[in-house]
Amino acid sequence: MTLAVVRPLRDVRAPATEEELADFELDVLSEFVLARLSAGLADSTIRGDVSHLQLVRDWFDRPLWEMEPRDTDRYFGTVLRNASSATRAARAQVLVTYF
Repeated sequence: MTLAVVRPLRDVRAPATEEELADFELDVLSEFVLARLSAGLADSTIRGDVSHLQLVRDWFDRPLWEMEPRDTDRYFGTVLRNASSATRAARAQVLVTYF
C-alpha cells in the first residue's frame, strides 16, 4: 500500500465570485425551506421563518453564515431592543433552527 500526496483544493480553485456566493446563499435558503417542509410545517410557518431570516439578512448585509455571536448580540441589543418578546423569541428561534 502506498500513500498518495494530498493537495489543498484552494491551490486549484479560484475564489468564488459574487454571483456564485449569491447562488450558494439561495441554495442554502432553499434547503432550509425544503427541510422545514419535509418536517411537516405549515406553509405559513415556513413563510414566517423565511421572513424573519430575510429581515436579519437585510440588516446584516452579508450571508448569514458569516454571523458571529457579537453580530447577533448587536442585532438583538439594538435593532430588536424595543420589539416585543414574542418577536425576539421568534427571530432567535429561526436563527437557531437555520444554523
